[in-house]
Amino acid sequence: MPRTDSAVSTLAPRRSSFRRLRFVLFALAGLVLLALIAAVAAVFWLHGAARAALPQLDGEISLAGAVVSSPVTVRRDAHGVPHIEAATQTDLWVAQGYVTAQDRLWQMDLYRRNSAGDLAEVFGGTALDHDRAQRILGFRRVAQRVYANMPADDRARLDAYARGVNLFIAQHGDTLPAEFGLLHYKPAQWTGVDSLLIGMMMVDSLDTHWYAKLSRERIAAKLNNAKLEAQLYPTGSWRDHPPTGEILDLTKPQPLPAHKDDDDDDDATTAELDIPALKRTLGLPDCDACAAGSNNWVISGAHTASGKPLLANDMHLGISVPNIWYMADLKAPGYHAAGVTLPGMPMVIEGHNEHVAWGYTALYADVQDLYVEKLDGKGNYQGIDGAWMPLHVDREVIHVRGKSDVTVNVQSTAHGPILTPILHGESRPIALKWVLYDGSLNTLPLFAMNTASNWTEFSAALQQWSWPTQNLVYADDAGHIAYHAIGKIPARPNGIAGKPVRFAEGDTQHEWSAYIPFDQLPNSADPPSGFLATANARVTSDKFPTPITLEWSDPYRAERIYKLLQGRDKLTPADMLATQTDIYSEVDQELGHRIAYALDHSAPKDARLRQAADLLRSWDGKLTTDSAAASVVSKTRDALWPLILEPKLGKMARDYGWGEKTFAEEEIVMHGDTVWLPPYYKSWDDLLTEAVRRGLSQGKAPGDLGKWAYGSWHVIDIEHPLHGLLPWLTRNAGTGELPLSGDGTTVKQVGRAFGPSQRLTVDWSNVDGSTENISLGESGNPYSEYFRDQWSDYYNGRTFALPFTDAAVQADTHHTLRLMP
Repeated sequence: MPRTDSAVSTLAPRRSSFRRLRFVLFALAGLVLLALIAAVAAVFWLHGAARAALPQLDGEISLAGAVVSSPVTVRRDAHGVPHIEAATQTDLWVAQGYVTAQDRLWQMDLYRRNSAGDLAEVFGGTALDHDRAQRILGFRRVAQRVYANMPADDRARLDAYARGVNLFIAQHGDTLPAEFGLLHYKPAQWTGVDSLLIGMMMVDSLDTHWYAKLSRERIAAKLNNAKLEAQLYPTGSWRDHPPTGEILDLTKPQPLPAHKDDDDDDDATTAELDIPALKRTLGLPDCDACAAGSNNWVISGAHTASGKPLLANDMHLGISVPNIWYMADLKAPGYHAAGVTLPGMPMVIEGHNEHVAWGYTALYADVQDLYVEKLDGKGNYQGIDGAWMPLHVDREVIHVRGKSDVTVNVQSTAHGPILTPILHGESRPIALKWVLYDGSLNTLPLFAMNTASNWTEFSAALQQWSWPTQNLVYADDAGHIAYHAIGKIPARPNGIAGKPVRFAEGDTQHEWSAYIPFDQLPNSADPPSGFLATANARVTSDKFPTPITLEWSDPYRAERIYKLLQGRDKLTPADMLATQTDIYSEVDQELGHRIAYALDHSAPKDARLRQAADLLRSWDGKLTTDSAAASVVSKTRDALWPLILEPKLGKMARDYGWGEKTFAEEEIVMHGDTVWLPPYYKSWDDLLTEAVRRGLSQGKAPGDLGKWAYGSWHVIDIEHPLHGLLPWLTRNAGTGELPLSGDGTTVKQVGRAFGPSQRLTVDWSNVDGSTENISLGESGNPYSEYFRDQWSDYYNGRTFALPFTDAAVQADTHHTLRLMP
């Protein structure tokens, strides 16, 4: 039958539509093919660029321009740790800079940019808020001041280190780490100021707590109840064990220390501030388990198998690719020290020399105050004497990739910079006073510490330590052990203010009168107990005359360390590692048993809630990766705080954070104070049962709770800094998600990308048997054999020796490089 005109007219549009569709499909296929080709090409390029950037580990390298006076020998051991030996100390610092750049140059550049507020120059507008905050906080200005005013010999060490870094950059302009090529830029020359910028990054990480004063002010105003505020913000606990060497009974509760309310809240604002977002902008961890912390302890020879002291330290920080620490053994006439270094800075930060060993934990001392200033709107602020003075203004220019420069005018009073531009939801002019900004403090006595031979010399060096505030433990080859709090801590006539201070003319009571004298800081040497330990919890007794802080960390890690080690004899390095990797949580077990009781005594419940109760009542408190009870407890606790806080605080509940937040939770739950019980729950049993229901739902628990393995969702995931931008290129540079045991209250304090950044044990009976390892490896290059060779030991709770004596280093040498004049 012949087609009609009508049929032809109908088919024509269909053919036209089909042709258009076919064209679109072919075009899309072409784009997909081009994308695949580009991806493959990028992978091949990255493969070639990364391999080309692998450092020379054997043979000789000429360091042109008389950078060193004599040949420097660099021996790499089985884990790629450089053992650098030089004829002079200056040559040693040059070599340390050069060798560190071999393995970590891009990380070094990233660190100085992070601290200075220069990330937007390579990452674009996504980093602008962070850079603006860093410029207002003024870390570059501080680094420049410290460099200009520090002792000349310290400055010379920084300069020598910088010469080594710059020589590496000059020699490898075409084979720099692949990240420089991916981001299409090259590193600027290294300077002594850059080394100090990296030091400022650590000070910021360990001593920044001012945001807690802002959130506390708002939450206190919203609660309008001093009793409830005190329960949310405890200062110390009955579980504390100050490192005074005293043997105390921790089996029964003790009265809490008296809490002094600092200021009333007449002008406190309840505006939304979003503290979690602020912490992300500042580059600070935003989870309860992720506050910078650490464990350390020392044991005298009276309690060790060898009769010589043992020292252990594991510093808890964000875990990154590569690790924040770089291991090294450095030797020159008058200097020999080994341990971890900070990429970008000379000398050893934590470790040991031929006679003494040392390790740190964060002290949590309050070295910052916030002041609500009075401005006249004409560029002036009012001083204590009532006079109006012009605001100091620093003009900062931020270069933003692909966009115009951004100018930031940083206004400062005599107290410090005004933070209001980075405090969204805050209109008051709030200035930050910080020990870091004190122009008279320009010393960091690493060299004197690295070269001390006894406690007298070492403690003399510690008196010059300005920041960050730390708990330092010490042990030496003569058998002595000691502890000392270090850092400059303000003495305040009116005590510590836990909230912003409202300016008032003539008010000198809220100004800093001096710093607490070094010998009046908490300390102990050779205590009768033969044991000293800290883990960020309270280190002062009730009799201590001058408060150090209102915010200590939760007491559980320190308490567990004392219970595991104090009073034991014949202790070995293996016992140190077992303690560092301990995953028992007394508070989790206690809360688990309380939750089981609640499930047994609450309203009718389903089979899964009955199963949850059965799992919890018999749980041993160990957060193993296969534990179902650990999943139930952890997810219930996640759901519990909103149930408790939101009825009183609303959205502001998300802003609540405190070093002893978990202890506050324990006290509120275990005491069952009805003031925290929302009116629509008849009892705490009902509230806890609802927390379990929500925890199971939010955690997507399986029908059979016995199969809800803790490690199925509680994971560690360490990723390359560029993973968010280029996940398909950087996937193999990280660990991916792996089951993770422990939590924020176990001695093995962990989070998704947080935990022990290293583990050290110094054994003075066998210094070559002393152990230290970091999370991944020495190299930042995924194609290096030393990129992830330490991961298996780290992840599985093992460790290895760091050779120190000449014989041990020679026996473990795998590569030898000579840096020639």
